[in-house]
Order: sequence, then structure tokens, then C-alpha cells
Amino acid sequence: METLDRLIWVVFPYLCMAIFVFGHIYRYRVDKFHWTAKSSEFIEKKQLMIGSLMFHLGIIPVIFGHIGGLAIPIAWMNAIGVNDHLYHIGAIYIGGIFGFMTLIGMIILTFRRFSLSSVRKLSSFSDLAVNSLLLFIVFVGMYATLVTNVVQPDFDYRMTISVWFRDLFLFRANPAIMADVPWSFKIHVLTGFAIFAFWPFTRLVHVWSVPLNYVGRSYILYRRHKPTN
Repeated sequence: METLDRLIWVVFPYLCMAIFVFGHIYRYRVDKFHWTAKSSEFIEKKQLMIGSLMFHLGIIPVIFGHIGGLAIPIAWMNAIGVNDHLYHIGAIYIGGIFGFMTLIGMIILTFRRFSLSSVRKLSSFSDLAVNSLLLFIVFVGMYATLVTNVVQPDFDYRMTISVWFRDLFLFRANPAIMADVPWSFKIHVLTGFAIFAFWPFTRLVHVWSVPLNYVGRSYILYRRHKPTN
């Protein structure tokens, strides 16, 4: 059992992170001209617009919430005046709102990709797999936040998952810390690492191609051309 726990909570996360890093390097070197997401907007636009908007508006605060909860120790939070009560209000209520937006967005996007034959034909296996996995991850995360936290109010992931997560990056991960973590949180963590392993080989690489230079780019000037006689 100890060996299995070490494989799950030490070897697997490091393997996923290694694939994430070296997979991106490999993908860029051999397939950089397909480093983008194939657009299906010309096939169907309404569901894509609604689902994509809700997903992106929700996922950005959710990501920052995860970073805050996992990377910042409780003592640091208390030092800036965020006690446990305030933190859990933000995590459950504010996090729940943005998590719900993310979930609805993923439901719309996944339903669109699977239900519309024209979009499905344009989709690769990895597209369908990533949509399904992301939907599952978000659903389990919402379940853990809104159900597990209510059923097991004494559980505090910042005392277990967060400590284990930070120790991963200090190369002293202790699988024993995860022993008493509820299954919903365990599944959410493991599938979260799994999506990082799939990331370099899917359309998710388009995240790194966001044209941020457009923000500071000069406007394009259009001048009327007066025909000469």
C-alpha cells in the first residue's frame, strides 16, 4: 500500500509535470505551425460564444483561487488579515460562483462538440477527450467545494493538500499527508495533474499563443483615397 501511495502521490505528479514541460518543447519543435486551436466558429457561433465566455470568465478567478489556496500557507494569509472564516467564505461562496460559471460554460462547450455532427466531424479524438476531462475536473471540483466541504466541515485542504502540493516543489513530497483526504478532492487533484500531461498534445497549447502584443499595438490607420481625374 505504501508503494502504491508513493506511485500515486509522488511519481505520478512528477511524471505529469515532466511530460508537461518536455511535451511542450517537443510539440513546438516538431509541430509549431499547428500550435493553435482549430476554430469551429464558422460552423456554429452562438453556443461557442456563450460557452466560451462563461468558461473563460469563470476559469481565470478559479485558477487564481487555486494558486492562493495551494501555494500560500495559512500563516501568510493570517498575517495579511485573512483569517480562516474569511478565507472559507471566499473559497466557498465566491469560488462557488465562478466555479459554477466555469461548469456551465464547459457543459455548453462539451454538449456543442458532441451533439453537433458538423462540429464533431471537425474534432479530433484529443479534442473530445480534453473537453470531457475538463468537464469532469470542473464537476468534481464543484462537488468537493459545495458538497464534501458541507458533509465533512472539519476537513481543511489547506492543512493537507496544500502542504503536500508545496512539498512537491521542494522535492520532499509525503504521500502520507494525502491518506485521509476525501475521495472527491483526491480525484480532483489527480485528474488535474492528468490534464497537464495531456496539455502539450492537445488544442490547450493555444493558451500560450494569446496575442498580448495586440494590447499595445498601434491602431491601423485607414485613409480615404481620392481618385485622380
